[in-house]
Amino acid sequence: MSGDEHRSAVGEESSTDEADRHGAIVYVTDVVSSASAVLLVGVLLFSVSGVWPPLVAIESPSMEPHIDTGDLVFVMEEERFPGPNARHGVTTAADTSTYVRFQGTGDVIVYAPDGNRRATPIIHRAMLWVDRGENWYDRADPNDVGNAESCSELSNCPAPHAGFITKGDNNARYDQVGSAVISAPVKPEWVVGTAELRVPVLGQIRLRWNQAAARPTNGSLSNATTADSGTATAVAGGV
Repeated sequence: MSGDEHRSAVGEESSTDEADRHGAIVYVTDVVSSASAVLLVGVLLFSVSGVWPPLVAIESPSMEPHIDTGDLVFVMEEERFPGPNARHGVTTAADTSTYVRFQGTGDVIVYAPDGNRRATPIIHRAMLWVDRGENWYDRADPNDVGNAESCSELSNCPAPHAGFITKGDNNARYDQVGSAVISAPVKPEWVVGTAELRVPVLGQIRLRWNQAAARPTNGSLSNATTADSGTATAVAGGV
């Protein structure tokens, strides 16, 4: 190889290395910028909502047609902007005829069933408040208590403690009654927050991520976690 050819080859190799370095720098810059943007959005949402994570993806249909499977829902700390006649920041359907959230009266809340923060949170409507020891059968909607004909035939009646009676808009019974009780009356400290608005379909991204993370790996199941992502998975649970 002549001197000119050698210098040309070295020059081409140097240009290629420089282009690779430039491409790597651009890639890293894009990744850092994207991560920073996501973090900033998460911080802004948290500053508004007071809840972390501030978004939940809906994975079942019991709040349809008002909140659909696959929706992404923004959740706010319940005491921040309470509705009329609110108790502990939550307005129940029984306390109002004009305060409408997601095409129904009363707040839609996200709560930990039976206070279990490790369980998948439930997103359902707060229907009424009951006091400890209360016979609340007569205040219940007859259509929402199954076949019970008295307090003695109704789960959680008398109420074991004060709390909210809840129900999915698409469910036949309250969460607190029936053969498959979802939760005891929801204590205020079990409430994660109130649902404020929904973005249709966008929650599917998070649900598919969870499904992929939960697939068997080397014969074992992986539990998907959500705390570091800015979103959480909530089930509009029940039957």
